Amino acid sequence: MFATNEYPSLIRGGHNWFLSRVCNREVHSQRLPIDVIVALDKATVRKHVRKLSERGLIISEDAPEGGRERVVKVPMARVVKEEGAPPVARNMVALGALFGILGYSPDLMSSTVRDEFSRRGAKVAELNARLALKGYEYGKEYEGALGFTLKPLKNADNLFLTGNDAIALGALAAGMRFYAAYPMTPASPILHFLAAVEDEAGIVVLQPESEIAAINMVIGAAYAGARAMTATSGGGFSLMVEALGQAGMTETPVVVVEVQRPGPSTGLPTFTAQGDLRFVIHASQGEFPRFVIAPGDHEESFYLTAEAFNLAERYQVPVVILSDKYLGESYGTVAPFNAGAVTIDRGKLVEEPPEGDYKRYLLTEDGISYRALPGTKGPIIRANSSEHDEEGFGTSDPVIVRAMVEKRLRKLELMRREVERREDSVKVYGDWEPRVTLIVWGSVKGPALEAIGELKERGVKAALVQVVFLEPFPTERLRKTLDALARPYLLVENNSSAQLGSLLKEHLCLKPDDVLLKYDGRPFDPHEIASKAVEVARK
Repeated sequence: MFATNEYPSLIRGGHNWFLSRVCNREVHSQRLPIDVIVALDKATVRKHVRKLSERGLIISEDAPEGGRERVVKVPMARVVKEEGAPPVARNMVALGALFGILGYSPDLMSSTVRDEFSRRGAKVAELNARLALKGYEYGKEYEGALGFTLKPLKNADNLFLTGNDAIALGALAAGMRFYAAYPMTPASPILHFLAAVEDEAGIVVLQPESEIAAINMVIGAAYAGARAMTATSGGGFSLMVEALGQAGMTETPVVVVEVQRPGPSTGLPTFTAQGDLRFVIHASQGEFPRFVIAPGDHEESFYLTAEAFNLAERYQVPVVILSDKYLGESYGTVAPFNAGAVTIDRGKLVEEPPEGDYKRYLLTEDGISYRALPGTKGPIIRANSSEHDEEGFGTSDPVIVRAMVEKRLRKLELMRREVERREDSVKVYGDWEPRVTLIVWGSVKGPALEAIGELKERGVKAALVQVVFLEPFPTERLRKTLDALARPYLLVENNSSAQLGSLLKEHLCLKPDDVLLKYDGRPFDPHEIASKAVEVARK
């Protein structure tokens, strides 16, 4: 399954929808047209009827008849009233009708409903199951009308979760002990998830008064030795950038999740975008190294978040995980994550009392000094957000200043080597002898994977190149990858300025043959990408 949603930036009210796609093969995104509209009001039909397939059905109690639309009338309000349920429970009647149309097992449906509502009491659970079964009888009359039915698969161990859920689980698998965040859509679900499991996981979760407070608390926790993380969106990250520089200057390992939405300013708080790439690469004043990693799906969200903590502590730098609303809040079916495969690398830590005086910022060949945690027997630990000498005392001596700047930047060469040798820094899917090569980053991966499947059906061989590590940029690995694949290159991004395209020009002196950009707050549909790819391939 894959499911995504859209809702307005309103505290209460406004049209919202949830789109679910189910298949007997792995699916990576939503796609149009849709087969069933479950309409709880007239506006839903008006807004979405144009997306309906020729064989499609509308489940409603007041949808207009006539035209090409086929309406399954279900008296949701009447059924709810007869059962003594609140009006909001109409959706359970509609759900039952949907499963009746699909010919799904009524026993499995009702047992799942009971499980879902069991924490609200047996009476509530039984009421909702009864409502679903009532709706099922109305839908059953149309079984087979779509030309297909829905049957359960046997891989019941699969997870169904959001990208935000996967990031939270990845942080827990990595041993994160402290999380602080101020709520900001669409990153807030990470805070909600972790707060709900705080006691069970044995972690500390705080909602402070601002994003500035959140990242400073995370820096303090990381300085004390805890693996620590915060998450926000573009506006909140704007408030965090000075403190991000503090992490860079003090060489404190922190993980920051930036779940993008359209800007500038408030922008579209509940929609998606990829407009913050250049921002996070250059965020904060001065020059210091950082990693920027962009997972493209739920599985990558888990494993790359776990790895982000290792990278942060190994190189003593901040790591930014760049997600977006589409990936963060969309649901996907994934195999259970293997937490046992997550390794822990805490980097250069002082575990025994050091010989001689301890220097937190000792000038080393690789630029990485040994990190002692407060409470370690022996060393006196000093950290300074101003420029400092090896012992942590502030200084403006030009010789020392130059040496410290060069020390921090020496890490960058090691980080570049890390990115170049990592097989997951650049990924390739599809045909190695393509007529067109797609280049993407982040959540565009899902619709692009579906697009190359559609292209294959249309007789067009296509390859997909996903750039995962964006800072440091995997220049040589990406160059070799693209050299092995045929032009034309089609760059696909959810922004208006082709920000990955600017990195291709900067690092590879490469200009894609064509670009497909979308910046209306909505994710790509696979057919959009496939149609553009066919056009580019024919040039």
